[in-house]
Amino acid sequence: MASLIPLTAPDDPRIDAYRVIKERDLVGRGGRFIVEGRTVLDVALSPRNRFTLESLLLAESRIEALAPLLAQAPADLPVYTASQAILDGITGFHIHRGLLGIGLRGAEPSMAELIASLPEEALVVVPLGITNHDNVGGIMRNAAAFGADAALFDFASCDPLYRKAIRVSVGGSLMVPFAREGSAEAILDRLAASGFTLIALSPSGASELSTLARPPRAALLLGAEGPGLAPHILARTLTTRIAMAGNFDSLNVATTSGIALHAMRRTQITPA
Repeated sequence: MASLIPLTAPDDPRIDAYRVIKERDLVGRGGRFIVEGRTVLDVALSPRNRFTLESLLLAESRIEALAPLLAQAPADLPVYTASQAILDGITGFHIHRGLLGIGLRGAEPSMAELIASLPEEALVVVPLGITNHDNVGGIMRNAAAFGADAALFDFASCDPLYRKAIRVSVGGSLMVPFAREGSAEAILDRLAASGFTLIALSPSGASELSTLARPPRAALLLGAEGPGLAPHILARTLTTRIAMAGNFDSLNVATTSGIALHAMRRTQITPA
């Protein structure tokens, strides 16, 4: 178990990375990201985490309850502890969970590298233009739950390692390989060239999801709530819809991702 390092003042230079968290959410952290909450920490301290933890910062009142989790921490991981008042002074707002960590992004794979690394039978989720952090977190949570091999975001989508996205993903953002770069068109070009069948989720889809046989390499495309996927994107894909009651045709995009990923995992892969 890592040793605990008590803090006596909020201006201790060793915890500069935790300072004014909400402001840094907007301007970035220079290769770092924030994890928070017990559930996310459980992932962050496990072999499921693809990233390296730099340190932890805990409220003194949480140490006893977190002892089983902290037992998983590497012996050389700095674990700083502070009173709630000092903790709030460091972060700039009340941290009611009393548990934060700094992760290191490290060398992230490019879109081309990630696609090239995927197995012959692969399932990827492709969120395009998703700017809501809750939705990105929900998609990453579902991708982890249903074993997606990767998530591929265009640059118009928000970062899966944004603090709130990680929290909503309950650690899924730390587990599922992802890349975020380029335009939707460039991503689809790469996937098509790598043998992926492009499957677009849309209320106007030509077939129902429940009737769709999964191809060996499947890419599930998701658009932003409201506008959805652009017509020129739909025109180059196999479009599918989720059957709904009555004339209702609206689902949250994160919910849609869960239904679609589950359906693809249940569907037998058809021969090439």
